[in-house]
Amino acid sequence: MEAPCQRIVWDVLPAIRAAIAVELVKCGVSQVESARMLEIAPSAVSQYLSGKRGYRIEFENEVKRSIELLAEDLKDGKKVNLVQRTCEICRQLREGDEQCGGPSGSASERCGT
Repeated sequence: MEAPCQRIVWDVLPAIRAAIAVELVKCGVSQVESARMLEIAPSAVSQYLSGKRGYRIEFENEVKRSIELLAEDLKDGKKVNLVQRTCEICRQLREGDEQCGGPSGSASERCGT
């Protein structure tokens, strides 16, 4: 049995981190600096960028925009509560039912909300 939180830990959070890392690098931030901003290892950023990790979910609409805004705030040196903003993106994703629900179930059924 797979608990709903397992999907979040194994798929959703890495995908969010990967998307943020990709946005930072697209904005000209180095991989090492991106890792520092995201409080992760540079090797994790490298794996996110190469698609070896965090590649299972593609974000759309408001969720994608929230990721872009977070990356922009990080790049601009704004003081950001990374955990809180990541949780907000995860909640937004689950509420929008983009990945957690779909045809086989609602967000509450598949993501435990």
